[in-house]
Amino acid sequence: MSTVSASTSSTALESVVRRIHDISTIPQVALKVLEVANDPDSSASDLKEVMETDAALSARVLRFVNSSAYAVRTKITNLQQAIAYLGMKQIRNIALTASVAEMFRSDAGIEPYKRSGLWKHLVSVGICARLLAMRRRIGGFEDAFLAGLLHDIGIILEDQYLHPKFRQMIGALKPEKTLCEWETEYLGFDHCQLGGEIARQWGFPENVRAGIAYHHNPAMYRGEQIDIIRCVAVANMVCTLKGISAVGMNLIKVPIWAVQGLNLTKTDITVLAEDLDKEIEQNVMLFEL
Repeated sequence: MSTVSASTSSTALESVVRRIHDISTIPQVALKVLEVANDPDSSASDLKEVMETDAALSARVLRFVNSSAYAVRTKITNLQQAIAYLGMKQIRNIALTASVAEMFRSDAGIEPYKRSGLWKHLVSVGICARLLAMRRRIGGFEDAFLAGLLHDIGIILEDQYLHPKFRQMIGALKPEKTLCEWETEYLGFDHCQLGGEIARQWGFPENVRAGIAYHHNPAMYRGEQIDIIRCVAVANMVCTLKGISAVGMNLIKVPIWAVQGLNLTKTDITVLAEDLDKEIEQNVMLFEL
C-alpha cells in the first residue's frame, strides 16, 4: 500500500500548489471576470469589457442566457443586455462555469471515477447549494452556487497534476474510509486543502474559498461564511446520495453539523432532493457550456 507520512503533508501540498500556480489552470479571463464581478466599485460595463476579450466565452454565455433556463421573451443579443437582465453575479457564474468546463473536456478516468462524472457532480452541487440557500433565505445564494460548483476543484487538480498517485488511489478506493482519508493516505493532503489554497492564490472571494476548503471540515473554520459551507456540505450529500458523486462512489459522511446548523428536517432534505431534478433539468445547458 502506498502511504504518505503526515510529516511530508505540508511539503507535498506546497509542491503541487507551486506547479499549479505556475501553469494557471483556469483561463486568465475567467479570473478577471471573478475579480471584476466581486469588486463593489465595478460596473456592468467593466464586466462587459473583460468578457469581450474572449469571443468564444461571450458566445457561450449568451447562448445560455437565451436558453430555456431563463425563458427570455425577447432574444438577448449582447453582453450589456445579458448583464442588465441577470445581474453581474449570475453572469459571473455562467462565465466561470463555461471556463472551468474546459478542465473536463477530456473524459479520461479510472473506474469508478470519470472526469465527466465529476463535472456533473460539481454543477449539480452548485445548483443544489443555490436552491438550498434560497430556501433558507441565506444571503448571497449566487455565491452558494459558485462555492458548490468549485467545491471539489481540488479533485480535478489532483487528477491533472498528480495523476500517477491519483490513479493508484482511485484503484484502491473502498467505502470503509472517506475520500479525504484516502487522499491523505496516498497524497499527503486532501482536495479541500488543495482547492482552498489554490482558491486563495487565484483570488476567489472569501465565501467561495470557505465552501471549497471547509465543506468536509467545518471545525477548522473561523469566519462568517459558515452558512455557505453548510449549504455546500448538504448539497454535496444530497447529490451523492442521488448517485451524482464526485468519484463514482459514496465516500462521504452525513454532515450532521450542516443539517442541524441549517435547521433542516428529514422532510426538508427529501423535498430538496426531489425538487433538485427539476432544477437540474431547467439548467441542463450548464453541463454543456
